[in-house]
Amino acid sequence: MKKPELLAPAGNMEKLKMACIYGADAVFLAGKQFGLRAFSDNFTLVEMAEAVQFAHRMGKKVYVTVNMYPHNSDLIELPRYLRSIRNCGVDGVIVADPGVFRMVQDTIPDMPIHISTQANSTNWSSVRFWEDLGASRVVLARELSLREMTEIRRSCKAELEVFVHGAMCISYSGRCLLSNYLTQRDSNRGQCAQPCRWKYNLVEEKRPNEFFPIMEDDNGTYIFNSKDLCLFDRLPELIACGIDSFKIEGRMKSVHYVATVVNAYRRAIDAYFADPQGYQPKQEWLDELLKVSHRDYTEGFYEHKTTEEDQIYGTSSYQQTHDFVGLVKTATDADGYATVEQRNNMKVGETIEVFQPNNETFTQVLTTMFDENGEEIAVAPHPQQIVRIKFDRPVEPFAMIRRACKKK
Repeated sequence: MKKPELLAPAGNMEKLKMACIYGADAVFLAGKQFGLRAFSDNFTLVEMAEAVQFAHRMGKKVYVTVNMYPHNSDLIELPRYLRSIRNCGVDGVIVADPGVFRMVQDTIPDMPIHISTQANSTNWSSVRFWEDLGASRVVLARELSLREMTEIRRSCKAELEVFVHGAMCISYSGRCLLSNYLTQRDSNRGQCAQPCRWKYNLVEEKRPNEFFPIMEDDNGTYIFNSKDLCLFDRLPELIACGIDSFKIEGRMKSVHYVATVVNAYRRAIDAYFADPQGYQPKQEWLDELLKVSHRDYTEGFYEHKTTEEDQIYGTSSYQQTHDFVGLVKTATDADGYATVEQRNNMKVGETIEVFQPNNETFTQVLTTMFDENGEEIAVAPHPQQIVRIKFDRPVEPFAMIRRACKKK
């Protein structure tokens, strides 16, 4: 069996570094043009080159999304942009549109091309079509069962990539027009307003001011609102199927989300390959997936077509068990102190959890904290304030400090 690539989202430079440090084999990101996450920070060409250098030093790969559906006017700048990202040293581009595919082959012919999930590849013939044109990888649509993925794997030679974690779209692999109609923001050109997460009521044509709940709820319903995908328990089956890359969704998510989810999947994949016969996912890894901001989890189409059980009709809000409150910038010194960048209000006396890229997670009471001027403080209230904290155990750079959320 070949160990699959663990592919993580990188919405900006910090997220890219955290994804690599916490265990991703590769990251996907977008430049300032031609991607489908226009409201993410994304990367300038200078930043992209820096990102590639950082990733390559760690033995990781970088793929760039060029997966918007362009109109004629968008194509004018595309060849120049493609040459620029090639010069950054990226390892592949992700495309959805046949016209963009053709221009990539004409402009940077040696660049590996991955076919985006936006291309809706739901069968082996579609994968073979892209394979015959020269695509090196196809990202399968989320709307497939394991049985269908297995049949595609047996019938095709191209690498196959599958989403294993993250938000689900109400439309076929993101091909949605709701945003266009309701907000004039084109989801297929990177500007989705996520109207699938809004609250809806039914209105009868001749009674324009009367709103009828779609379900028996006076507040309306989130009829398009899907649960989040989580195939963590299915990793052995996906590995046996021969999937080449496991993809985590979330370029708009937080640093805490990226690092935590990547690390849970990293530990599980490595544990499986260390002992395939005796592999059992640890509860502590599953608990990590509850600590980050998420909706209730679903396995989507993995076994069968989705039902009402895979939707959330009452709310579009997220849930999590822990808050991210600080990022460790330096390792602990001889006295047990480390420099921390505050990300949320921290107070002396609180119980904190220290989650690290390589060392074990531990909890302690926050007993001593100093500000930038060396003054002892009881609270770190300012965003991204630099403080020094006393730790009970050695702490490594890029460790995250968390605390349990207060129960409502």
